[in-house]
Amino acid sequence: MTKYSFVIFHKEVDKFLESLQSVGLVDITRQNKAVDSRSKELFDTLARYNAAIKALETLKGTDVTKAVPAEVPENTLLAVTEQKLSLRQELKTALFEAQRELSDSQPWGDFNAEDIEKIKSLNYTPHFYVCPLKRFNKEWENTYPLHILNSDTKNGKVYFVIIAPANEELNFELTEVKFPETPAGEIQAKIDDINARNKENDQVLLNLTGSVGVLYKQKEALDETLDLYLAQAGSQKGAEETIVIFEGFAPTESEKQVTDLLENNNVYYLKEDAKQEDNPPVKLKNNFFTRLYEPIGELYMLPRYGETDLTPYFAPFYMLFFGLCLGDMGYGLILLIAGLYVNFKVPAYKGYGRLIAWLGVGAILMPALNGTFFGAKLADILPLPEHVKDLFFTDMKMFWFAIIFGLVQIVFARLLNAFFAIKNNGMLAGLHNIGWAILISWLALWYASLEVGFSYPAFVNYIGWGGLLLILLFTSDNKNIFVKLFKGVAALYDITGVFGDMLSYIRLFGLGTAGGILGMVVNSVAMQMSGIPYLGWFFTILMLVVGHTMVLLLSSLGAFVHPMRLTFVEFYKNAGFEGGGRAYKPLTKRKK
Repeated sequence: MTKYSFVIFHKEVDKFLESLQSVGLVDITRQNKAVDSRSKELFDTLARYNAAIKALETLKGTDVTKAVPAEVPENTLLAVTEQKLSLRQELKTALFEAQRELSDSQPWGDFNAEDIEKIKSLNYTPHFYVCPLKRFNKEWENTYPLHILNSDTKNGKVYFVIIAPANEELNFELTEVKFPETPAGEIQAKIDDINARNKENDQVLLNLTGSVGVLYKQKEALDETLDLYLAQAGSQKGAEETIVIFEGFAPTESEKQVTDLLENNNVYYLKEDAKQEDNPPVKLKNNFFTRLYEPIGELYMLPRYGETDLTPYFAPFYMLFFGLCLGDMGYGLILLIAGLYVNFKVPAYKGYGRLIAWLGVGAILMPALNGTFFGAKLADILPLPEHVKDLFFTDMKMFWFAIIFGLVQIVFARLLNAFFAIKNNGMLAGLHNIGWAILISWLALWYASLEVGFSYPAFVNYIGWGGLLLILLFTSDNKNIFVKLFKGVAALYDITGVFGDMLSYIRLFGLGTAGGILGMVVNSVAMQMSGIPYLGWFFTILMLVVGHTMVLLLSSLGAFVHPMRLTFVEFYKNAGFEGGGRAYKPLTKRKK
């Protein structure tokens, strides 16, 4: 990045910022939150636009053939949309309340509220009761002036009233219930009115879905206004506020375009190479494959300026880890097809489509190790020669493969850490991490030799001891040999952390195995349904489709989250990642 400092006459600020916005290359240092009442107002209005657009986009899933263009002036479009959305929610709440009132009132029949008042005016009080049919005593009708209003056999309840003189206390064995204030007929009429208003309001909202594009344009214009305002708010003023000083950053390869713009506008500026203490923005540069994994890395944080972007290094691991966690070639094939479809048919999301397709490739490659395909083992369902079947991994082999694969990533991360340290600070800075890579590899080889019973050349032990020596001697750069050795010995405690990191990779095996077992259960249940007379084939197909779809969705969630955890915790930690960078966001015109 190249750092630019601009000195502008205060009357030319707006024109200058608009020219920078048109070229779309310079990131002006600015806030990402409200700095005063004006910017707060702009942020709040943007939030209103986002909410309105999201709500209308949701309504687009309804029958758009019934929509007609909404005749609403553009300057009132947002307010009208918000009004109709608010009315929609109010009507929904009112409908819910009315339906609840109707369910309470209906069992009592369509009474007349005036008749209740006439009874009370004659110095009689009606007492209302609800009783289960089984508990209703026929003798009550002979003992009390009781009238059954409704005998609901469906719900097994009796609704009745006892008329008693107002000045007498009625001693009845049941607890009196509250009688509804409004008859069911009136409530139903209210519900019909609410439904009519709701239908009319929904039609207006449906018509407004055709104006989403206009709302997008208004939102984009407001975005540009906010960018310019925040850029101005972040400037420094001098010479009794007659000049304004800005600071911005642009990619070094765009230097000619930026300087040509500045010189054509007769702007006084200074430029220099950006330094880490300037907190410049970060713009990632990756190839066609690793670029797809940038959104995953950004979920954690961007690298700080001058720090190596680890996206190219974790991307292949993430793809393969995803495949191990998904654990089924059939599911991987579905993801590959779905990703390719999104890539070619939904251009707005083609980046995500390509990512899904590559994850699908990983989910085909890794489960091929044990031959799992839609919950079945290829070795069991295909007539393969025995020597071919022996190539498939058993569950125990998959368990150890997951751990070994994790150790490979840990060792790779340590070597990356060493390489970056040597590149930035000299040879001695990276030797202890090279020692760690050697020590971890040596210990893993030694343990494997004990478990499996193979031998390795004796000189490997000398290399292992050499790795240990590198840790002891180069963990600290202190000149005192005793302090250096003490810190080296203390650093060996990190072996417990490495052991913990290694165990974390067992989740790759666990999730993959769990997904395979769930798929197998779906197949087993589906095959049992095939025995149902006549419709067995239908229920079998239904179970296979629905069951495997649910397993795919559940397994995909775990396969997305857990490799991310391994990346951000185990890999980033061992690679020495610090992070904390801010994204490169140049002043720019929004794409219409």
